[in-house]
Amino acid sequence: MGVGVVLLAGFVSVQSASADVQGHGSCTPRELYVSTQGNDKADGSAKHPWKTVQHARDEISSHGWNSAKDMRCDIHVNLAAGDYQVDQTISFDEGDSGANGHQVVYRSADGPGKARLLGGAPITGWQPYEGAIYKAPFDKTKPFYTMFENGERATVARYPNRATPDTWAPYLTSALPDISKEAVHNWLWSNPGDWDPSWDLSQASLTIWSGGSWSWFTDTVPILDVNFTKNQLTMKYNTRYALHNSGGGSRYFLQNSLDFLDQPGEFYVDYKNGEVYYWPKNGAQPTDSSVIRPTVQTVLNVAGSSPEHRAHDLTFDGLGVQYSDYVDWYRNGWINDGDSGDVHQYPQYDRQVEMPRDRFGAVRVTNTSHITLKNAHISETGFTGVYALFANDHLAVTDSLLDHIGADGIKVEGGYPGEGDISNYHLFTDNYIHHFGELVPGDASGVELMDTGHNEVSYSVIDHSARYAVSLEARPEVLAKDDYAQNNTFKYLSLQEAGLDSGDMGAFYTYGVDNFEPHTLDNYVSQVVIGDVLPDASMPDSGTRGVHMDAGGCGFSFTDIEVGKVTDDKYQSYQCNTVTNANWATGFDQSRMQYDKIGVTAAFPYPRPPATVSPTK
Repeated sequence: MGVGVVLLAGFVSVQSASADVQGHGSCTPRELYVSTQGNDKADGSAKHPWKTVQHARDEISSHGWNSAKDMRCDIHVNLAAGDYQVDQTISFDEGDSGANGHQVVYRSADGPGKARLLGGAPITGWQPYEGAIYKAPFDKTKPFYTMFENGERATVARYPNRATPDTWAPYLTSALPDISKEAVHNWLWSNPGDWDPSWDLSQASLTIWSGGSWSWFTDTVPILDVNFTKNQLTMKYNTRYALHNSGGGSRYFLQNSLDFLDQPGEFYVDYKNGEVYYWPKNGAQPTDSSVIRPTVQTVLNVAGSSPEHRAHDLTFDGLGVQYSDYVDWYRNGWINDGDSGDVHQYPQYDRQVEMPRDRFGAVRVTNTSHITLKNAHISETGFTGVYALFANDHLAVTDSLLDHIGADGIKVEGGYPGEGDISNYHLFTDNYIHHFGELVPGDASGVELMDTGHNEVSYSVIDHSARYAVSLEARPEVLAKDDYAQNNTFKYLSLQEAGLDSGDMGAFYTYGVDNFEPHTLDNYVSQVVIGDVLPDASMPDSGTRGVHMDAGGCGFSFTDIEVGKVTDDKYQSYQCNTVTNANWATGFDQSRMQYDKIGVTAAFPYPRPPATVSPTK
């Protein structure tokens, strides 16, 4: 509790400073300039710009322009249009913060998305290999796990081939040789005839919806060994769930073998020899700039040194952030309670949070206050788009486009329940988030909030997900006094094409938010349209829903909600929420739906998504 008090005190002081200064009238910002044609030995003026964001950051702090003593107005770092290659993460800490309620603003001077920070570099030296396939060398000490051609993600060569570029199916299904093997997490058996004994799987991996009939999480796991005679492979790491459950096997596909490289847009990486093989989408030999490999997992990192010493008052306005890397293997969270090895009041939360190796995003913030990303375009990421980890308050992501994201679009992960309310007062509004969970379809969400409260998610379109569109989670064991996922507002949202490849879910989903009576009404959902929630035919789990209030999904007010076609109930909940005017209930008044206001606003700076319409017409 002591930590929570310290953080709250810090939050109040930052708010007060901003309010005091804003009442003092206008001022003239300090203008600094950066250009891809600049020089870091220049003076940073409009005529003589610097070349890198990092140098501008260092000049500001070294001269003390952002110190409490000298900062009398905002500082603008104006980035000219162009592509800024990022070979090492660009980091900011509390020494780079604004002061006296003023912001240090890094902005795209020529308009939203014109200045782009690229976390990738071209692969060069392409030579013909065989047929339409080309190969090129790379530094094998710097492996990579996703790739892009002309700004679009390529597909790791896989079997079976995906049906379309933006679907995950079709799959193979694991078998069970005898009942004694049902609980295993690292051995997978195939059905006879599914595998070709001539395949080279020495550098292959698989992506699997572990859990058999459950379709909740996906694991990406390297193959350690394969025995074609026994139709058995051994994985290098355990999956989240056992591979056979309730009489059903787990859906999976194999990937990264040269034997699978059989169609345009696929690539294979030979990590042992430092070579990459690619069948270009247009069939032509790649140029020295057409194929990009990631160079970093995180492009922008904002991190204070501790929860008590937060980086603060930084704004990133109009920047493009494109390309970042994935990982060699992935599992969502620890398998069992307490597996983290750390002592916690609620060790069950180990199974909700990312493992330390996976706590990253293309933009990552931790130990921060009043960080703003606006007019941003974040795309083609290997993992999460924006990841807010642990101690953060007043993070804002507004007026932004996030597309083709490897995992979650925006993920807020607060601390462990009962150990301090350290993540709160975030604003995510006027955003278009689409095609996320491309590499981690299991548990992917456009906006995922975990053990965090006093947030607003509004005026947004969230589209194309294997699983959720919006989720709010804690744990069902958590007592009310230890649960911080309260006082959240969700309004004017268009949630489309969710649940495309998973089950036992809702486009809007909650878990463990309010677990014990009496249930206080303190989370609010209004003016939300949910389109059809229809999964791939191979999905074996229980049905899909528009709204799924899972265990502990209580204390919510739903007002003016409309849901399209589903394979189960439009709304599943315990009798612990209030519902006013929803189309799963008798007496729905469609005239109350404000379709013209649901979704992004007129100020949205990028190409607009389709207008919101009734999903039932």
